[in-house]
Amino acid sequence: MTYSIRPRHFLASGPIVLLIAAIVLAAGLVLAVGGAWLAVLGGSLYYLLVGLTLVASGYWISLGRAEGAWLYLCAFIATLLWAWWEVGLNTWALVPRVLAPMVLLVCLIMRMSKLSFKPRGRKSFIVMATAALLAAASGFLIPLVSTLDVAATPVSPLKLAMADPSPLQAGADWPAYGGSISARRYSPQSQINRGNVSKLVRAWTFHSGDMPSKELKDAYASETTPIKIGDTLYFCTPKNILIALDPEKGKQKWRFDPKVADESVPFSAVCRGVAYYSVPDATAGQPCATRIIAGTLDARLIAVDARSGLPCQEFGDGGQVDTAIGMGEHNPPMLSITSAPTIVRGIVVIGHQVLDGQRRDAPSGVIQGYDAKTGQLRWAWDMGRPGLSTAPPPGEAYTRGTPNMWTTASGDEELGLVYLPLGVSSVDYWSGSRSDLEKKFATSLVALDVTTGRPAWHFQTVHNDVWDYDLGSQATLVDFPVGESSVPALVLPSKRGDIFILDRRSGEALAKVEERSVPQGGVEPEQRSKTQPFSLYHTLRKADLTEKEMWGISPIDQLWCRILFRRADYRGIFTPPSLKRTIQYPGFMGGSDWGGIAVDAARGVIIANYNDMPNYLRLITRSEADRLGWLPRDQQRGQLRVATADPQVGVPYAVSINSGWRVGRTGLPCKQPPYGGIRAIELRSGRTLWDRPLGDARSNGPFGIPSMLPLEIGTPNNGGSVVTAGGLIFIAAATDNLIRAVDIETGDTLWKDTLPGGGQATPMTFEMNGRQYLVIMAGGHHFMGTPVSDQLVAYALPSN
Repeated sequence: MTYSIRPRHFLASGPIVLLIAAIVLAAGLVLAVGGAWLAVLGGSLYYLLVGLTLVASGYWISLGRAEGAWLYLCAFIATLLWAWWEVGLNTWALVPRVLAPMVLLVCLIMRMSKLSFKPRGRKSFIVMATAALLAAASGFLIPLVSTLDVAATPVSPLKLAMADPSPLQAGADWPAYGGSISARRYSPQSQINRGNVSKLVRAWTFHSGDMPSKELKDAYASETTPIKIGDTLYFCTPKNILIALDPEKGKQKWRFDPKVADESVPFSAVCRGVAYYSVPDATAGQPCATRIIAGTLDARLIAVDARSGLPCQEFGDGGQVDTAIGMGEHNPPMLSITSAPTIVRGIVVIGHQVLDGQRRDAPSGVIQGYDAKTGQLRWAWDMGRPGLSTAPPPGEAYTRGTPNMWTTASGDEELGLVYLPLGVSSVDYWSGSRSDLEKKFATSLVALDVTTGRPAWHFQTVHNDVWDYDLGSQATLVDFPVGESSVPALVLPSKRGDIFILDRRSGEALAKVEERSVPQGGVEPEQRSKTQPFSLYHTLRKADLTEKEMWGISPIDQLWCRILFRRADYRGIFTPPSLKRTIQYPGFMGGSDWGGIAVDAARGVIIANYNDMPNYLRLITRSEADRLGWLPRDQQRGQLRVATADPQVGVPYAVSINSGWRVGRTGLPCKQPPYGGIRAIELRSGRTLWDRPLGDARSNGPFGIPSMLPLEIGTPNNGGSVVTAGGLIFIAAATDNLIRAVDIETGDTLWKDTLPGGGQATPMTFEMNGRQYLVIMAGGHHFMGTPVSDQLVAYALPSN
């Protein structure tokens, strides 16, 4: 029995089949045209071939013919085979390749009764449906692969004494932003351990009351880590309100509001932490014998009594110092202090966040040292004036536009050195107007003699940086094992991903660093360094991107990302910026950012969380930027809150940056997951012990709609971790609003809790009256897209 194409077949197929046919036909046309473009660019031929197949399939389905469905099935099976060949059983990589085609296949199977068949057609339909479902099950609906990229590897505990050299060490207290000025983020507390952490409960929650005004609703970023000394917990809010709490009950003891104006808020309202200082010669009960010292968004340095919160009158002018004196002309919000001061030998060392990417003549990146008792300026290191260490004479200013330290320094009290992670000059993506001294010190760790303010040594991680790979992480002080002894050292993470091990006395690399040839070209080829330093100890950086790692929610947006990849200039890390679109991978969020690393010195393990996202950027000519009306933020009526356009006034080029390389209305990145992870590294050797994605997909999804899927996708993360003698890593940081306890030996999550806001902060832990507490600021983060809150949350084991 035969059949012929008649109008009744077309009409009998029904509107749903016609809709399916239209979708298949439209998808085929898009894939065929886009696939042809991709093929011309040297990319995969799959999209062109499958697009043509779908065009034919959609046409036949629209005529009510079963051949169209058979052809679609063939295309689907070919897709499964191609996907397996490209990415194997990587579940997240299979999503754009298989999910949407499989949904369409299921819809088609459900309407097959409306298509015309030969007498054997019903049996054929059953066979086809079974084959399709088996193919789908084998190619996509497989058990999820392990979330561990690298299986856990045993590590032998170090036999060396690894005492923290700081005078104030983490123990019952947490006396500094990083636990101590050594920045190990390690606590010897073990009451909460791997055996009982699942029983953790909330001990208290404190509301700071610092919530954004309407004008600042897209500018809050609560990144603070409290400190705890004795019977008091201290922290700062995004607008620099200082608060003291009872650490057992979370009840406020005092608060001090420095009254920072909204106009002073830079890209984010953020205060990462405060510092504690005990005056050596003070008598008991004397006002300000112990004090809390903090910087503000309007560049003041403030000291208040640790017991009462009242300003220390002997410190500067009634308890505050204007650190902008000598900076010359500057307008809010170009100059601010966002990180905790570091105090070494009674000297308060600070740097400033100078808004980068705005103007070449931005305020100076000068580093200043103030007397912790009097607030007097003891020295100023202005790299543009190497022979001087004082404030500039009247009528002059610190050298403008020099690299700044926006993050937190670490220090060695015994050596009298403070370690400064420096950024780049005031415009990131153009180097032609930088001085030799700027090129020498930018993107370097600089060790300053804290008594004189003069450099003792420096180590540069990027030569003449035009990628915004500024050092955002504190250097962590350790005793690095060498044979049967150890060397005073520091571990330096970087945004580019490399981890460097340096002798903290001299800056000498203790693990080999190799100069390698890097790509050349860009708009100023004569400026590019022929080589860059690569650490042979360890890197958090993944392999260079390839076309097959492009992603999306469907084959169509994955195809578009592949086209963009092929059109861009990408030759691996250090591809020079140019007027053509370039890919920067990793992007300026890291690697390792301001959250830094944690070190369990007893076990000899480094814990590093990291980001794994690219940027997609292009330099814009000055005339084009002017035509677009790009202005520095201090000249804008409304502050620009999204880092997509840096005007770079004063140099020939502005820059357009797609941070995270998100494309289209879905808001999904072009690179496949994971976008962030956490890794354990053996301190002695630098080998990876385990590595896993960090962050669930529950709060992320296309079009900004949370998927609610509790699947480990690995999200972008901001904030660090704390490790304890109980064998635990506590970390939030990811965009899923969870705080986790992770087994340091295996990487397994042993406990987690949903926070009332985003946890883009580093936790801390302490002991009070025999009970161990874990504290995290759950304040949210505008740039990370997490919900804003004013809540500080404490956890402990049940009191009984």
